[in-house]
Amino acid sequence: MNLPVAPRAHDATAEPGPRRRADRGADIGAGCGLVFLELTALVVIFGLWLLSGFNLDPARTVTTDSLWAYLAAAAGVGLLAVAAAAIAARAGAVVTVTTQAGMAVLVCVLVFGGAALQSHQDQLCHDMPSAAGCKDSG
Repeated sequence: MNLPVAPRAHDATAEPGPRRRADRGADIGAGCGLVFLELTALVVIFGLWLLSGFNLDPARTVTTDSLWAYLAAAAGVGLLAVAAAAIAARAGAVVTVTTQAGMAVLVCVLVFGGAALQSHQDQLCHDMPSAAGCKDSG
Protein backbone atom coordinates (compact mmCIF):
# COMPACT_ATOMS: atom_id res chain seq x y z
CA MET A 1 0.00 0.00 0.00
CA ASN A 2 1.35 3.43 -0.97
CA LEU A 3 0.84 6.05 1.69
CA PRO A 4 0.99 9.75 0.82
CA VAL A 5 4.26 11.41 1.82
CA ALA A 6 4.19 14.88 3.31
CA PRO A 7 6.53 17.45 1.82
CA ARG A 8 9.59 18.47 3.83
CA ALA A 9 9.09 21.14 6.43
CA HIS A 10 10.37 24.58 5.43
CA ASP A 11 13.55 25.61 7.27
CA ALA A 12 13.61 29.42 7.34
CA THR A 13 17.02 29.64 9.03
CA ALA A 14 18.90 28.27 6.03
CA GLU A 15 17.71 30.84 3.49
CA PRO A 16 18.37 34.55 3.38
CA GLY A 17 15.33 36.43 4.49
CA PRO A 18 14.39 39.43 6.52
CA ARG A 19 17.22 40.14 8.92
CA ARG A 20 16.83 40.74 12.58
CA ARG A 21 17.43 44.37 13.53
CA ALA A 22 19.97 45.24 16.17
CA ASP A 23 18.81 46.10 19.67
CA ARG A 24 17.92 49.81 19.62
CA GLY A 25 19.61 50.62 22.95
CA ALA A 26 22.88 48.98 21.95
CA ASP A 27 22.63 50.65 18.55
CA ILE A 28 22.28 54.12 20.07
CA GLY A 29 25.06 53.43 22.57
CA ALA A 30 27.45 52.20 19.90
CA GLY A 31 26.64 55.13 17.60
CA CYS A 32 27.16 57.74 20.32
CA GLY A 33 30.31 56.05 21.62
CA LEU A 34 31.91 55.87 18.20
CA VAL A 35 31.07 59.50 17.42
CA PHE A 36 32.58 60.56 20.76
CA LEU A 37 35.79 58.61 20.12
CA GLU A 38 36.11 59.90 16.57
CA LEU A 39 35.53 63.53 17.58
CA THR A 40 38.09 63.10 20.36
CA ALA A 41 40.61 61.74 17.85
CA LEU A 42 39.97 64.68 15.48
CA VAL A 43 40.37 67.20 18.32
CA VAL A 44 43.68 65.59 19.33
CA ILE A 45 44.96 65.49 15.74
CA PHE A 46 44.16 69.11 14.94
CA GLY A 47 45.10 70.23 18.47
CA LEU A 48 48.58 68.82 17.91
CA TRP A 49 48.74 70.73 14.65
CA LEU A 50 47.81 73.97 16.41
CA LEU A 51 50.33 73.32 19.17
CA SER A 52 53.08 72.83 16.58
CA GLY A 53 53.00 76.60 16.01
CA PHE A 54 52.89 77.55 19.69
CA ASN A 55 55.95 78.94 21.45
CA LEU A 56 56.31 81.10 24.55
CA ASP A 57 59.55 82.74 23.38
CA PRO A 58 58.57 86.24 22.16
CA ALA A 59 61.85 86.69 20.27
CA ARG A 60 61.23 83.66 18.07
CA THR A 61 58.78 83.49 15.18
CA VAL A 62 57.16 80.07 14.90
CA THR A 63 54.90 78.78 12.14
CA THR A 64 52.72 75.71 12.28
CA ASP A 65 53.76 72.45 10.69
CA SER A 66 52.55 71.44 7.26
CA LEU A 67 49.01 70.14 7.46
CA TRP A 68 49.50 67.13 5.16
CA ALA A 69 50.47 64.58 7.84
CA TYR A 70 47.61 65.68 10.08
CA LEU A 71 45.16 65.41 7.19
CA ALA A 72 46.36 61.85 6.55
CA ALA A 73 45.64 60.99 10.20
CA ALA A 74 42.18 62.57 9.94
CA ALA A 75 41.54 60.59 6.75
CA GLY A 76 42.37 57.44 8.73
CA VAL A 77 39.63 58.37 11.20
CA GLY A 78 37.27 58.81 8.24
CA LEU A 79 38.14 55.36 6.90
CA LEU A 80 37.38 53.87 10.30
CA ALA A 81 33.99 55.63 10.26
CA VAL A 82 33.21 54.15 6.83
CA ALA A 83 34.23 50.67 8.02
CA ALA A 84 32.08 51.03 11.15
CA ALA A 85 29.12 52.14 9.03
CA ALA A 86 29.53 49.11 6.76
CA ILE A 87 29.67 46.72 9.72
CA ALA A 88 26.68 48.40 11.36
CA ALA A 89 24.69 48.19 8.12
CA ARG A 90 25.32 44.47 7.99
CA ALA A 91 24.12 44.13 11.59
CA GLY A 92 21.01 46.25 10.96
CA ALA A 93 22.06 49.04 13.35
CA VAL A 94 20.35 52.01 11.69
CA VAL A 95 21.39 54.67 14.22
CA THR A 96 25.06 53.68 14.05
CA VAL A 97 24.99 53.68 10.26
CA THR A 98 23.52 57.18 10.26
CA THR A 99 25.98 58.61 12.78
CA GLN A 100 28.97 57.01 11.09
CA ALA A 101 27.89 58.26 7.68
CA GLY A 102 27.62 61.74 9.18
CA MET A 103 31.11 61.43 10.67
CA ALA A 104 32.48 60.26 7.32
CA VAL A 105 30.98 63.33 5.62
CA LEU A 106 32.40 65.62 8.33
CA VAL A 107 35.86 64.11 7.95
CA CYS A 108 35.66 64.42 4.14
CA VAL A 109 34.82 68.12 4.47
CA LEU A 110 37.70 68.64 6.93
CA VAL A 111 40.21 66.73 4.82
CA PHE A 112 39.31 68.33 1.49
CA GLY A 113 39.05 71.80 3.04
CA GLY A 114 42.39 71.35 4.81
CA ALA A 115 43.99 70.05 1.63
CA ALA A 116 42.79 73.11 -0.29
CA LEU A 117 44.09 75.40 2.45
CA GLN A 118 47.49 73.71 2.64
CA SER A 119 47.81 73.58 -1.15
CA HIS A 120 47.10 77.32 -1.30
CA GLN A 121 49.69 77.96 1.43
CA ASP A 122 52.28 75.80 -0.35
CA GLN A 123 51.71 77.67 -3.61
CA LEU A 124 51.98 81.02 -1.82
CA CYS A 125 55.26 79.99 -0.18
CA HIS A 126 56.54 78.72 -3.52
CA ASP A 127 55.74 81.99 -5.29
CA MET A 128 56.80 84.32 -2.46
CA PRO A 129 59.02 82.61 0.18
CA SER A 130 59.05 85.68 2.41
CA ALA A 131 55.25 85.65 2.85
CA ALA A 132 53.77 85.38 6.34
CA GLY A 133 53.48 81.81 7.53
CA CYS A 134 56.28 80.48 5.33
CA LYS A 135 59.17 78.74 7.06
CA ASP A 136 62.69 79.92 6.45
CA SER A 137 64.69 77.51 4.34
CA GLY A 138 67.92 78.26 6.15
